[in-house]
Amino acid sequence: MPEVTPMMRQYFSIKERNTDCILFFRLGDFYEMFGDDALTASKELDLTLTSRDRRAEDPDEKIPMCGVPYHSAEGYIGRLIAKGYKIAICEQLEDPATAKGLVDRDIVRIVTPGTLIESSMLDEGKSNYLCALYVGALDNAACFADLSTGEISVSYFSGADVGHLLNEVAAFSPAEAVLNAGAYENGELHHLLSDKLGCLWQQDDGRFDPAQSLSRIAGQFGVTSADEAGIGGSPAAVCAVGALLSYMADTQKTDLSHLSNLRINSGGKFMELDIQTLRSLELVSSSRTLEKKGSLLWVLDKTKTPMGRRLLRSWVLRPLVSTVEVGRRLAAVEELFSETVLRSELMLTLRNVGDMERLIGKIVYGTAGGRDLKALQYSIVQLPKILALLAPMKSGLMAELKKIDDLQDIGALIAKTIEDDPPFSVREGGFIRQGVSEEVDYLRGLLKDSTGAMAAIETKERERTGKKLKVGYNKVFGYYIEIPRALSDNVPGDYIRKQTLSNCERFITQELKELETTLLTAKDRVAALEYEIFADLRERIASEVGRIQATSYSVASFDALCSLAETAAKNNYCMPEVDMSGVIDIRDGRHPVVEKMQTESLFVPNDTFMDMDGARTLIITGPNMAGKSTYMRQTALIVLMAQMGSFVPARSARIGVVDRVFTRIGASDDLSAGKSTFMVEMTEVAEILKSATSRSLLILDEIGRGTSTYDGMAVARAVLEYCTDRRKLGAKALFSTHYHELTAIEKETGGVKNYSISAKKRGGDIIFLRKIVPGGADDSYGIEVAGLAGIPDSVIKRAKAVLAALESDRKPASAPSKKPEPGDGQMTLLDLGGSEIAETLKKTDLNTLTPLEALNLLFELKKKI
Repeated sequence: MPEVTPMMRQYFSIKERNTDCILFFRLGDFYEMFGDDALTASKELDLTLTSRDRRAEDPDEKIPMCGVPYHSAEGYIGRLIAKGYKIAICEQLEDPATAKGLVDRDIVRIVTPGTLIESSMLDEGKSNYLCALYVGALDNAACFADLSTGEISVSYFSGADVGHLLNEVAAFSPAEAVLNAGAYENGELHHLLSDKLGCLWQQDDGRFDPAQSLSRIAGQFGVTSADEAGIGGSPAAVCAVGALLSYMADTQKTDLSHLSNLRINSGGKFMELDIQTLRSLELVSSSRTLEKKGSLLWVLDKTKTPMGRRLLRSWVLRPLVSTVEVGRRLAAVEELFSETVLRSELMLTLRNVGDMERLIGKIVYGTAGGRDLKALQYSIVQLPKILALLAPMKSGLMAELKKIDDLQDIGALIAKTIEDDPPFSVREGGFIRQGVSEEVDYLRGLLKDSTGAMAAIETKERERTGKKLKVGYNKVFGYYIEIPRALSDNVPGDYIRKQTLSNCERFITQELKELETTLLTAKDRVAALEYEIFADLRERIASEVGRIQATSYSVASFDALCSLAETAAKNNYCMPEVDMSGVIDIRDGRHPVVEKMQTESLFVPNDTFMDMDGARTLIITGPNMAGKSTYMRQTALIVLMAQMGSFVPARSARIGVVDRVFTRIGASDDLSAGKSTFMVEMTEVAEILKSATSRSLLILDEIGRGTSTYDGMAVARAVLEYCTDRRKLGAKALFSTHYHELTAIEKETGGVKNYSISAKKRGGDIIFLRKIVPGGADDSYGIEVAGLAGIPDSVIKRAKAVLAALESDRKPASAPSKKPEPGDGQMTLLDLGGSEIAETLKKTDLNTLTPLEALNLLFELKKKI
């Protein structure tokens, strides 16, 4: 290997300690990358690749090299993080201008997907979680933290089963995970983190040491024991929290004091939802586009602040199970719902509030700039207005949230110190207000009027010496006092002769030299002083992190509650009655998302009644496309909305709290795991039957359709009976099926009711009425639906012949022997059910139509379609 310079030896030494990261090595105004890091970065960022020693003749002696400007590095880092890389930031720890020899450098931060705090790299409406997962023989736990906001929580579960842990991870959807050996060896966790969540994860078993974990918890949260922290009963929780704190300390290398309040998620506070339910009910993203539009969150989100948006998202993902807590939230929404003018004014005010949670996170981290502090100040300015608007609110939750610190002392401190429009960088000065520092004001005065300072010295020296003199400047000698040769005798003793000219003498004094030094260094000195003042201000605000976080949470709550009230008012929702009755009684319920997406026609509302006695299970039959899945999903969504404290899309609703909602809707092959559609379906059903309780709500769509008819029907009936039987499960279930034979269970088993989605035939067409009615369906209308889908008419005719043969218990007629007529295999308007339209067009002479007649004809054809 060729001999390397001291700087490159320093680089290789630091890189050796961070082999899993791309090293951004600070050299002057650039972050440079070398070797394999340079090759990777140049490829991923489309950077020009050069070499460290271009003069070397041997290619092996040339070290690949590329770099990015330090002031624009954030964008490049964000792109690498998005591709799954980790970045180690290596900074110069001393000023190169004053350093003796090699500049001291070291890692100041490791940036990973789960430790981002930069707004440009984060989705403002979604929390960015880092998690630590511990799976042990007796219990398991997950600790989650969002470094950008200071949120940290832990969930723990007893027993060796990781089902609850999987659901918790699915709900939080972390960007990065640290695993102990037990978690790393669990195949289900692997599949969830890698294939379903796309999460960066690694095993780091050494961080989960119980004794070290307990020590870290004590230091971080100021407690003396795990019991005091609230996790004394779970060794797994202690290890998970300790491991996460260890990972954050090692990667961030800075103050983590904003992670001060450990929240305990366990204890049945929230409804547990599995990933299948989250996706099939499309709670926060559409299953088709993976975007927010088309989801329940999209319908409900009218928030005005980023922190309110994140809080509302967490409410959607974590519905409540306590009727008291649900009632408190509903009462707050009702108050805001009733006060239309107040709600509108509050939302206008909230629009001016910034992301206080992430701003204080950046302040504690020490990465906040002047503009960030001003954004916090402008947000604080809105707090008295918000509190004044909320003064009439009397509900328990609103009264509690109103007891917030208005932070006016912090806002005043920022306003007094920072200019209204500070520059982007805090290293170049120009943002500290006049009057904050006497020295800064004096130096600014010198920089602004250096001529005046020289004139003052000139006047002073003339009075002192009584001689005609002047103060001048040149680049060689700097500032000097010039006296004519004839008057140059008997000058004061502190005058130092600097230059003799033919007609004058030039002198300097200590005062003039000091002023010269001050003037020449004033700009840099002002910038340094301003940064010191700013850093001190930032530190003072960081010390108030607890106050700011508490106020931020209240403002986010006001925003989320306002959003629910605004949605209810605009969409004609009603306030549900939530109790422990076990009854689900919904009158004129509507699907909240389909209703908003369906803009060309009115949504047909339907009733739902379920209880723990005579109507535990509803069997839903009817043709495909008639709305069975929509009806079942809308029931589940209304239940979830009610338990998150939202009004619901119905004329009235009474919701008996359910502990879990399970869905089995649709399935596909899991080829990577070697599972067929039916295997995937049965695996999901097995998990539901294992995890559900008598207080759960099950949404089961066409169980058994992935195998032969009789096998499928047998499985479907067995599952249906198991769900209904109180001795086995006895849960409330909505069960859709095309096996009409299953409707006979209503007469054979208690607690089962048959319903169907009504449809009518008109000639060869089918009309979906979208209305659910008591009783089973009399027909599946499968052939008619196939016709609507555009299946060629010849195929439809053959299908009808086969169906007639099957229904009359005869052997299906053999295929017709005649040759197919021309066009039999082609799609036509006739195939699409448009025979009447086709006939009208055939009879119309387009050459004789007036424009008005053409428009009328088009209107009539549209009506027929």
